[in-house]
Amino acid sequence: MWHLIGYTLVFGHSVGGVIGGLNNILMLDVPYTDCSRHSPNIPAALFGFFEMMFAAISPLLITGAFAERLRYKAFVLFIIGWELLIYYPVAHWIWGDGWLNKNFGVQDFAGGMVIHTTSGVSALICGIVLGQRKDFDKYNGEFPPSNLPLAALGGALLWTAWFGFNAGSALQSGSLAVSTVVATQRSAVTSGVIWLIISWIRHKPSATAVLNGVIAGLAGITPASGYIDPQYGAVLGVILGITSYSSIFLIKHKLRIDDALDVSSVHGITGVVGSIAIGFFGQKSFNEDGRDGLFFGTHSPYLLGVQSMAVVITGLWSGIITIILLKLIDKLVGLKGSFDEEMGLDEEEHGEQAYEWRNSIIGEPLTEQQIQTIVRGSVSHHIQQEQRRLSLVPTTINPSLNRRSNFNQISKLEETL
Repeated sequence: MWHLIGYTLVFGHSVGGVIGGLNNILMLDVPYTDCSRHSPNIPAALFGFFEMMFAAISPLLITGAFAERLRYKAFVLFIIGWELLIYYPVAHWIWGDGWLNKNFGVQDFAGGMVIHTTSGVSALICGIVLGQRKDFDKYNGEFPPSNLPLAALGGALLWTAWFGFNAGSALQSGSLAVSTVVATQRSAVTSGVIWLIISWIRHKPSATAVLNGVIAGLAGITPASGYIDPQYGAVLGVILGITSYSSIFLIKHKLRIDDALDVSSVHGITGVVGSIAIGFFGQKSFNEDGRDGLFFGTHSPYLLGVQSMAVVITGLWSGIITIILLKLIDKLVGLKGSFDEEMGLDEEEHGEQAYEWRNSIIGEPLTEQQIQTIVRGSVSHHIQQEQRRLSLVPTTINPSLNRRSNFNQISKLEETL
């Protein structure tokens, strides 16, 4: 989609400040050797494909909200519609030659409004419309992770890649890219620590909480990372950690909205907070394309007002269009099908499974004889292992006594069997 029409709708010559024209459809006339007005320091084609990453990852965030509920046909239609009607217009308004950029100078360094606010609002709407998953009340919304080590690995990879998201948005190597990386790291670390402390106070220190806290810090610093002093990245990280954790408590535990991966809180709320924070902490000395916020320069409230206005506009646009999309798709193909949630949509719609052990969960209950066979097999294996181990134990001063002791231990195991 990005190659076909996305790039030109976002970065093509503006049509009334609302959407880009079709002059670069199929990315025609996007040079590989020359720069463009949007990328004065790198080739236009490189810039175009760098921006494709943001267009691709934005709908992926929403997917985490409606996990295990939305049919695949509906999913495909929703993602296509969301890109065309929400992401491309909003990205053009703020990053292209759109009205929020040209008329008001709205600032969003790497996607706080374009990506996180829009996807967070859409995620919340999807969670409300699609309803709760099975056993939501049983787990109080906090379903156990499918595979925590894989989640930790994914979180680490995402954390590393985020430096590319944010620093890469400087579109050059230099002091701006460096300060962006530092601000990003400080926000991520402090937000992760805040989540760890709160989870420890409420329950136990949780690895899942740390992962969510770090990602909340990364998402929230994204819009501000290239406009603020990196020292304030830590301050913003504390604010992001508290607001995102509190938001989950409100949305999931009080309002009982099933946002599976807490996209509305970890990405949406943080995107809003980070975007508005530019109005307070922005410093032109760190980015000549920026403005001074309320705390610096002439202490003008202009930037704070502009940022707040843009957050409201992008959030409302995303919410309204998401509701319309879901209603249309529900009439066309239906949003939720009748399927066994224990089996899951992978098996139901794709005939595939992530883990083979699920067969033992969704299959017929084991008989008593099967259970006994499994137990006897496990004990027999244990006896064999012990026999092998005891045979390797070196003899002591009295070899016959040692063999008798070994024989007694094996006999006890066989009696257990």
